[in-house]
Amino acid sequence: MDDGSTDDTAQIVIEAFDLHPIDRPIRRQVPCASERGVWIGKVGHVPITLISKENGGKADALNMGINVAQYPYFICIDADSVLQYDSLREIVAPVIEHENVVAVGGLVRLSNGIKIKDGRLTHYSLPKKIIPAMQVLEYDRSFLSARILFDQFNGNLIISGAFGLFRKDFVVACGGYDLDTVGEDMELVTKLHVFCRTNDIDYLIKYAPDAICWSQAPETLRDLVKQRRRWHTGLFESMTKHWRIFANLRFGLVSFFSYTYFLIYELLSPMIELFGLATVALAFAFNFINVPFMIMFFGIYAVFGAVMSLTAFFSRVQTRDLKLSAGDVVRALLLSIFEVTILRFILATTRMMALVGYRKKERHWGTIERKKIDAEN
Repeated sequence: MDDGSTDDTAQIVIEAFDLHPIDRPIRRQVPCASERGVWIGKVGHVPITLISKENGGKADALNMGINVAQYPYFICIDADSVLQYDSLREIVAPVIEHENVVAVGGLVRLSNGIKIKDGRLTHYSLPKKIIPAMQVLEYDRSFLSARILFDQFNGNLIISGAFGLFRKDFVVACGGYDLDTVGEDMELVTKLHVFCRTNDIDYLIKYAPDAICWSQAPETLRDLVKQRRRWHTGLFESMTKHWRIFANLRFGLVSFFSYTYFLIYELLSPMIELFGLATVALAFAFNFINVPFMIMFFGIYAVFGAVMSLTAFFSRVQTRDLKLSAGDVVRALLLSIFEVTILRFILATTRMMALVGYRKKERHWGTIERKKIDAEN
């Protein structure tokens, strides 16, 4: 999909895969900008379709892909991501096992610091830069704990835009991706829950932890802040748009556990955390606090958070039979403390400012510097 690029992307793809233009009408089942041209071709036995369209943003481009898709299921993957050799097989497994699956999310891991050849990992290490290295620990903790837990009661509200499989007819019935939010991935999944529950449809939204997608993480604090600000804005828009889920018996655990979790632990947690720090600082200024106890309590918090991160990280390493150098082990131990005690509060401030500075009409992705993934065919 060429979403109105200005750097000759379409022409490069056309020449690389020897595509030729066709006059193909596109049935617009979900809204998207108009197309400029359609090209088709083949690589071996694999058909390729290229659509060049007017610029409309990521959600608009995804909707065009849905309109063009010819099969019952479609997969969305980010341009800065690479799949493992068995990822497609693993992500479709829940569809084969259960006839009522409407969406499946894969496991997103960070490609910074890895080498991959023919879809197989040939080298794994923590990224050399501190910012992406800490994100490796953060990602492993997030995907190992919350998403596996939510999957037990069909409660996942997020499928990462980096790698997800969806049933086309349900997505079309829901209206496709929302063109009016920067969090179109979460909004779509939440909307699928609402649609199925409202219409009393038996459905499953699954998580496939063995369907691995390697995706790039921002390598500078500035880019990371921009990314997390956008994520939190998208979270706010999705939760406010579907606020009727909250404390609604029709939605069961999706309401009383999943939505409540995202409301308190994800959306409001930055304000809660920063308010707590401000309270501690104020109490310290007026000598209302037991300093030794405060230090001990904060130390316990830091160690507990670091243990959670390290448990998830080393579990991933062990279960995937990956090899870590002694230096990477030491770096993981040190960075786990740094991530919990420093980066966490930097990102909490970022997320809070996303809400404080929210403007309804200011919906844009921004620019984040990307590096080439070390992958070979």
